[in-house]
Amino acid sequence: MSNFRSLRSAVAAAALGLALATGAAPAFAAEDLTITVPANPGGGWDQTGRAMAEVLQGEKLARSVEVDNVAGAGGTIGLAQFASRPGEPDALLVMGLVMTGAILTNNSPVTLESTTPLARLTSEYEGLVVPADSPLKTVGELVEKLKADPASVSWGGGSAGGTDHILAGLVMKAVGADTSKLNYVAHSGGGEALASILGGHVTVGVSGVGEFVEQAKTGKLRFLAVSSDARIDGVEAPTLAESGVDVVLGNWRGVVGAPDIDDEERAALLVTLDAMAATEAWKKILSARGWTDAYLSGDAFAEFLKEDDARVVQTLKDIGLVE
Repeated sequence: MSNFRSLRSAVAAAALGLALATGAAPAFAAEDLTITVPANPGGGWDQTGRAMAEVLQGEKLARSVEVDNVAGAGGTIGLAQFASRPGEPDALLVMGLVMTGAILTNNSPVTLESTTPLARLTSEYEGLVVPADSPLKTVGELVEKLKADPASVSWGGGSAGGTDHILAGLVMKAVGADTSKLNYVAHSGGGEALASILGGHVTVGVSGVGEFVEQAKTGKLRFLAVSSDARIDGVEAPTLAESGVDVVLGNWRGVVGAPDIDDEERAALLVTLDAMAATEAWKKILSARGWTDAYLSGDAFAEFLKEDDARVVQTLKDIGLVE
């Protein structure tokens, strides 16, 4: 059966590659794909999985695509279930930076090493905001406060160990503040965090830029900075780097395959994903949702995962979340 799957995968990859090269309508690169989303419907991972399904089917890159939600523990419950399906060549798992942190903070017995790295898809940069009446006007003033008394600055964001928490730790480390005194206030959802920020219950808010844009337009919040490597259209704020803080961080999202698939099966999935990322349909979804195209596949993505994991481990050690 394994040899048959490998032959089918190799033939499908070759057929799709030929179709793309000649400009012909692509043959199905995959038959029936299953995308596991390790979160509840509605969030970023779910939106990513369903966008993939829409494009893969709409562009005839797969015959059918089923999306399954398995929520809990920062994605580690879905990861554990997914890793228990070795050798399945048509199974995909949506994941990202949040899962990297959750694996560590939840002491997950299953890690991303139990999967097959395929591709990084998108990135969403973070924003640092304050209420409109905050005395803090610039990142420079925030840095002065951090250096003088790190614990006096409370950071409001999402779950402990997530992207928001990691960014707060990286900022403190970059400016030479004592990261062991990071005062991070975790919230269960974006609405709860926003209410806390607007109510002045925290010094500075941290989340995806898109979470704050409308409140900034109405004058209820002010951006201090964004975590991108260049200014973001429609957001009146400098980057952290422009403000003297050498930090760039994107809340990236990607996809991995099941453990123990062979090289031909992995290659077939990569051809399918490469083709998806190149379609106009995918690019339109990125634009509509404000996602940055961060596509990186194959061995390059596997190497990125190792480097990113090392950075996250060190940051979470610095702020005392892992030993």
